[in-house]
Amino acid sequence: MTAALQPAYGIVAVATVCLLTLGLGLLGARSSRTTSDFYVASRAISPRRNAAAITGEYLSAASFLGLAGLMWSDGADRLWLPVGYTVGYLMLLVLIAAPLRRSGAYTLPDFAEDRLESRRVRRVVSLLVVAIGWVYLLVQLQAADLTLRFLTGAPAWLGGVLVGTVVLTVVSAGGMRTITLVQSWHYWMKLAALWLPALVLVVVWVRSGSPGPALPPDQLESWSEPLSGYAGQAHPLYTVWSTLLGQALGTMALPHVVVRYYTIRDGRAARRTTVTVIGLIAAFYLALPIYGILGRVYVPSLPAGASTDTVMLRLPTSAIPGGVGDTLTTLIAAGAFVAFLSTASGLVVAVAGVVDQDLVGPALLRATGGDADRLHSFRLSVVVAVLVPLAVAHLLPHVGVGTLVGLVFALTASTFAPLLVLGVWWPRLSRAGTLASIGVGAVLAATASLLSLTGRVTEGWAGALTAAPAAWTAPAAFLVAVVVSLLTPGSIPRGTSRTMVRLHTPEDVRLDRSSRRTAAR
Repeated sequence: MTAALQPAYGIVAVATVCLLTLGLGLLGARSSRTTSDFYVASRAISPRRNAAAITGEYLSAASFLGLAGLMWSDGADRLWLPVGYTVGYLMLLVLIAAPLRRSGAYTLPDFAEDRLESRRVRRVVSLLVVAIGWVYLLVQLQAADLTLRFLTGAPAWLGGVLVGTVVLTVVSAGGMRTITLVQSWHYWMKLAALWLPALVLVVVWVRSGSPGPALPPDQLESWSEPLSGYAGQAHPLYTVWSTLLGQALGTMALPHVVVRYYTIRDGRAARRTTVTVIGLIAAFYLALPIYGILGRVYVPSLPAGASTDTVMLRLPTSAIPGGVGDTLTTLIAAGAFVAFLSTASGLVVAVAGVVDQDLVGPALLRATGGDADRLHSFRLSVVVAVLVPLAVAHLLPHVGVGTLVGLVFALTASTFAPLLVLGVWWPRLSRAGTLASIGVGAVLAATASLLSLTGRVTEGWAGALTAAPAAWTAPAAFLVAVVVSLLTPGSIPRGTSRTMVRLHTPEDVRLDRSSRRTAAR
């Protein structure tokens, strides 16, 4: 693949973003000293900053490059994708945001162990958190490889190594407190890098007489009309609704999003954070259809072997040849690299926290006779969290970012969503029901995803059910959790009533009761 603009432009964009990230990270590291700082930023992050950090972390390569590419290739049916992601935060706000914060946990496995009172449940959840985090991180690294190669002609492995190195440095320096500062700034960088080129491209398009998408008439109809053949599927209505459900439940249960709700003061701050996140996400997603539509106007086709993830990068120079187009491409490339760094940072923090608590930390404690430095343990876990997906990323072929992330969301929706929703709201959830639900959901979603990715099932209902499995895998996981829990009342945790009271009692009520008890003494 050759670069679409002068390599110097791409080098400047990537170098600027990496240096800014390192500078912000090292600046924030000066205030990170304790284990609580590294894991949850001492639970002292304001709702506004936390909302910007959540949004900066969440808007990954799939959002920045993948969605525009999918809209370019599949048209109107892909306009639903941002809706599903945004609805996920609305569900998080209504169902679990405040109780999750009141749980007092550090990570999703902490919540699972506390709610189910089981080390076995914790180990299963930990394994799945690490697996999902590594797959999601692998996507970011592969997209970074693709972007850097497109911009500069660099070797195919260099982009992921660069992202991994920067993230490893920043996360090791200050953990969650540092990453929160970095990601909150990353959001505003990405928003500027998205909207400024979009507005310029719209002006150019209008002044050129507003030409329509460059597609043959038979393809234009299916591209521009909803439910006329979603990505070639025979059952587009099912595929749309299943994809929306997977995105909504998957977003609500993403481990690197969930861990963010442990960094704020109380349940009220959790709700305020989520409301702000919905607004910030909407401001970002509104720009993506511009790239998908104008991409069809100015980039009617891609070179052989080129990924749809490059459409945004090709668009400015196709619409405005010369220095202005190169400058806009540079700005988009900078925003894309910010997305890689921001999301990868959050994923590494989430994975490293679990690896530290369940693998590296206990091993060091045994090796040192209980005298291990927890911050040293965390930093070793960060190295593990980065190096494993970095090694795997160059062994696997590149898959479209939006496609692979969508399937990851289906897996999350079918495993962690039942755990969180039923764990917060249903006191009869049992250990056996939880384990059965996670097992069934993971097997069904993973099997369907692999069948779809390998192309072994592509036609008819079988193709639709495997390409968008959440509509049946997530309900199956919920159903298994309920049925098995009802059949195994003996494995309901003894402290469930006490835990449920803690999850649903507002902090100001707790403080008021504590004050009255103190006054009575």
